[in-house]
Amino acid sequence: MKNKKAIFNWSGGKDSSLALHQILQNKEFEIACLLSSVNNHYNRVSMHGVRIELIEQQAASIGLPLQQLRLPEMPSMEDYNREMFAIMKGFKDNGIDYSIYGDIFLEDLKIYREGQLAKVGMQGVFPIWKRDTSELIQEFIDKGFKAVLVCVNERYLDKSFAGRLIDENFLQDLPHNVDPCGENGEYHSFVFDGPIFKTPIAFEKGEVVYRKYEQERSDNFDTGFFYQDLLLM
Repeated sequence: MKNKKAIFNWSGGKDSSLALHQILQNKEFEIACLLSSVNNHYNRVSMHGVRIELIEQQAASIGLPLQQLRLPEMPSMEDYNREMFAIMKGFKDNGIDYSIYGDIFLEDLKIYREGQLAKVGMQGVFPIWKRDTSELIQEFIDKGFKAVLVCVNERYLDKSFAGRLIDENFLQDLPHNVDPCGENGEYHSFVFDGPIFKTPIAFEKGEVVYRKYEQERSDNFDTGFFYQDLLLM
């Protein structure tokens, strides 16, 4: 029996890494490529702010092709849906029926993804859906994954968390109102080592940049973020 063909939605962060690790171990799916949404203006991964060169290094170390969904600086939902439909239809036309995500418990987001996929006849797969986030982050650390915080939401965490490693000390310092996996958008991460990589990703820390988004353009997103820039070595 042939494996099911799928694309994997890749942000470069810890949830993506854990979900991909599970998928690769189970061997139910054949991953055609990683798919990353990239801000065309900044040449960085949307929301996370990671330079695309680092994502390319991740893909090379994992051993999977990388496909980029290129988006304008501040895409509307119409822009995003149009571009996503086009790229997903291309996947479907090439015999790929599944799209895999690292989502954990945001129900509205899952429903949205499944609705968009249905338009091209694809199905969503959510390997770590409804897992306890305290257990997930501990599993992430225990399996030998290493990650650095690259985007911090100022409503939940202060600037000092930008650039921190995800380790036991990090977990102890997290405020009680912050989900351990940052599933409510409290933080985003970049994974640079772990069991899915052949070799670690070499980088150095650049500056921490603060960006505040205009409320009317940010929809339901919080408005202020600290970004830890990472430079490829």
